[in-house]
Amino acid sequence: QVQLVESGGGLVQAGGSLSLSCIVSGGTDSRYAMGWFRQAPGKEREFVAGIGRRTGFTKYADSVKGRFTISGDNAKNTVYLQMRNLKSEDTANYYCAARRFWYGGTWSVVDTDYWGQGTQVTVSS
Repeated sequence: QVQLVESGGGLVQAGGSLSLSCIVSGGTDSRYAMGWFRQAPGKEREFVAGIGRRTGFTKYADSVKGRFTISGDNAKNTVYLQMRNLKSEDTANYYCAARRFWYGGTWSVVDTDYWGQGTQVTVSS
């Protein structure tokens, strides 16, 4: 059974940095793309960043471009999200996600095959 386990959330001041990790186990292979979504209170879950495990292609939401970096280590079955210059609007529960058949286009909630349990990121102003 596929499991995605996030870690690294916490409380940080605006302008600070935080790094999230997601360990993948149980059967996903390089055909699966990995990504991060987030959901703030009262809002819908939204795409943050994605990476193709075979190609290394990356895609970001406009709101995080230039501040967040997604990367992966296939040998460790781990995907990372490095967040810099954090803003109060980045406060949300962050979810690791995996899906098949992603070729760099739109990645929405319904496209996702597997989810992690989420990790909270809180940015204080």
